[in-house]
Amino acid sequence: MAEQARYEELIRQFSAFGAVKREMGRMMPSDCPAGSAAVLTLLGRYGDMRMSRLSELLAVDMSVTSRHVAHVVERGWIERSPDPADRRSRILRLTPAGRALLDQLSRRTCLMLSERLGDWSDDEVAQLTALMARLRASFDDTRAHGPEPRPPAPPVHEQTTRTPAITT
Repeated sequence: MAEQARYEELIRQFSAFGAVKREMGRMMPSDCPAGSAAVLTLLGRYGDMRMSRLSELLAVDMSVTSRHVAHVVERGWIERSPDPADRRSRILRLTPAGRALLDQLSRRTCLMLSERLGDWSDDEVAQLTALMARLRASFDDTRAHGPEPRPPAPPVHEQTTRTPAITT
């Protein structure tokens, strides 16, 4: 039962993390929703790529990726050009305007984090970063191997207290 309580507290913390994501979202320009920022960030990190690779990195369906790409192309932040290796495919790349916006978003985000975490030591920030990377890797591994089987439901006579995961 102690293990369940530990994970229930983790669920509560995940739910509360929505406030951090909302604040980060509020600092974004109104014409750059989170999906667009993710496209820019991935192109900035990994360089030019095909739409299929972007969809894989975003971990969303190709139709969702297409909508995000269309949005950023309309604003001139990325461009699509024919793939020399396969003329049916397109290569996505940041434009100078997209690079400038990505740099601006990075500066804003770093400033906000430095303000909010100003009373944290460098070691604490590094520890949080390492633990979040490890958590993300744990879930990436799960996704690559398929979902874990669900545990059987508790018997009807057993009472359990569960904290629902709230997504925001």
